[in-house]
Amino acid sequence: MIERRPLATFLSHLIVMGGVLIVAFPVVLALVATTQTSEQIVQNFPMSMVPGDNLWASFHQALFGGQTAKGNTLPAVAPMLWVSLVSAVIISIGKIAISLLSAFAIVYFRFPFRNLIFWMIFITLMLPVEVRILPTYAVVSSLGMLDTYAGLTLPLIASATATFLFRQFFLTVPDELVEAARMDGAGPMRFFLDILLPLSRTSIAALFVIQFIYGWNQYLWPLLVTTSEDMYPIVMGIRRLMAGGDASTEWNVVMATAILAMLPPALVVILMQKWFVKGLVDTEK
Repeated sequence: MIERRPLATFLSHLIVMGGVLIVAFPVVLALVATTQTSEQIVQNFPMSMVPGDNLWASFHQALFGGQTAKGNTLPAVAPMLWVSLVSAVIISIGKIAISLLSAFAIVYFRFPFRNLIFWMIFITLMLPVEVRILPTYAVVSSLGMLDTYAGLTLPLIASATATFLFRQFFLTVPDELVEAARMDGAGPMRFFLDILLPLSRTSIAALFVIQFIYGWNQYLWPLLVTTSEDMYPIVMGIRRLMAGGDASTEWNVVMATAILAMLPPALVVILMQKWFVKGLVDTEK
């Protein structure tokens, strides 16, 4: 019998609604700001929460750039969205592919110092790209990969976390399944492609969502390896739009760019929500 507690239920719902309002308010504020002109935003303090009629103009100016009424020349955000999308997809797929193969080799192949190699990979968690940024930049520069997709993505592809997660999952696969595949004549790669990959699809989906958002939100590394506007990601684009100070900043365009920057990660999370949650909580593997 489930005991009903109306007061506890009301308080829990109130707390949830309060959390939703706190999280959603900045998004609503940005949406309202895109419907107003930059003059209306700057002149009114606090900013009016009444929507205006400048929504289409703000998004059009954000996507395609051009000259503003103040005489500012704004960069086009559409190419930056493409750079961020390509970089995030390459980083996500690259991390998952390398981590799957490295975890497969560590678990199913017998070679000297196997555990030592795994722990050496795991220790790299203490050396993120921010820690090794100077030598990494020197290598990328010497290889001529500045202002390229390779320079944006290759230094960020290796992932000790994903290798560890896939290794832990592969250790739970019954040995009988391996023996059955061997008796049927399946080689290592056939076993990997036909058995392990289908079993890992929920973990792959969860990691894809996490790594896509990680790649999309990169700022420091692209700031170093890109000097051409053609290779700026969207996060750098937002900062570039705010470089002129409060008086000359087109805040409606900045907010429209922020909304555009939020859409692809949000769509990935929404479209893959089922697989993402299942990959995180599924224990029947």
